[in-house]
Amino acid sequence: MGKVIGIATRIEKRAPMVVYASAKITFEKGVGDDSRGLIKGDRQVTIMTQEGWEDACAELGRKLHWTTRRSNILVGEIDLENTKGDLLKIGEFVLEITGELKPCSRMDEQKEGLTKALTPNWRGGITCKILSEGIVSEGDQVTLGERT
Repeated sequence: MGKVIGIATRIEKRAPMVVYASAKITFEKGVGDDSRGLIKGDRQVTIMTQEGWEDACAELGRKLHWTTRRSNILVGEIDLENTKGDLLKIGEFVLEITGELKPCSRMDEQKEGLTKALTPNWRGGITCKILSEGIVSEGDQVTLGERT
């Protein structure tokens, strides 16, 4: 079982990430009022593991704040590699993992080499679709389960 370590959103593309202690998870807006949370395809919520982020930073030889990755939720103590199709329960809401969050060239704009450092073992995180709404808070438990 894992836990939520951080929560962040942005109001528009390329806007700075804003960190929260808790946020609503809704079908209409994803996490808080995140600009990428609209119901379009299967990418309403993005999640990255602390362990994957630390591995990427170690590869770069530089510690960076996790929001540099621009994902919505940072979790720890859980492995999300190769989990497409599985369910992720965070607190009282449920997400369907729709795939790997592949790093893009925007990462190298943040720090040269970050795209490559995020590529192995799903370090860049996962994309999710909301199945039930709720509130996410730092410290919430995170449970991975297979779709039935």
